[in-house]
Amino acid sequence: MRSPFPGMNPYLENSELWSEVHSRLIVAIADDLSEHISEKYRVAIEKRTYFSGEDDSLLVGIPDVSVVGKQPEQSQSSATATLTPPIEPITVTLPMAEEVQERYLEIREVATGVVITAIEVLSPKNKRAGEGRQVYERKRNQVLASFTHLVEIDLLRGGQPLPILGATKSDYRIVVSWSDLRPSAQLYAFSVRQEIPSFPVPLKTGEEEPLLNLQGILERVYERGRYYLAIDYTQPPQPPLTKEDTAWANEFLAKV
Repeated sequence: MRSPFPGMNPYLENSELWSEVHSRLIVAIADDLSEHISEKYRVAIEKRTYFSGEDDSLLVGIPDVSVVGKQPEQSQSSATATLTPPIEPITVTLPMAEEVQERYLEIREVATGVVITAIEVLSPKNKRAGEGRQVYERKRNQVLASFTHLVEIDLLRGGQPLPILGATKSDYRIVVSWSDLRPSAQLYAFSVRQEIPSFPVPLKTGEEEPLLNLQGILERVYERGRYYLAIDYTQPPQPPLTKEDTAWANEFLAKV
């Protein structure tokens, strides 16, 4: 069963589904690219790991030093001293650091092992304040300062978009940055009502660049993941659509 929407399905952005969608999408993009680039290259699935707490800040779970004290003996100085009631412990919850793993793609030149292009599909933690955004911004800045091309795919309406000068407001964004053209880059900005645009994936200068049909890839992910069985289309998507887009979406959902 196909997705009822012409472009990005906003129901896939739900936090209960996105982690799985992200994983499937990364693999599907890698497989599609491998069919359209020469064997001079290979598409590697990489991961970065960091620790993030509930407030998205880095936490230390184990103290450096443990201090064990001896309970003081009861004073014998006065036989008439009034004893206070013993202090009873209460149950509390300690913040625990969560290990986060994020997958991304690298197109590498086989002969040299050099990373030609980095491909990122943003996660919710990349788009809100905290360790996840800080880690990603450091990686992003490193790529932008190198000879590696960058493709950044943002299919999430929630959170704060990554900084792009001159960007127009939109639901979703795809940035293609050729290293030799920086700081200029190509921005594909589109709404929930529009089909996801296809875009070129940069390779070495002078080589034919494959066109990535992300719309078709996402459609296959939707069908193979059987998300039509997991989504309740009688409920509003999370995050919610605008009032105008809700009315527009209801026309498509009436056919489900």
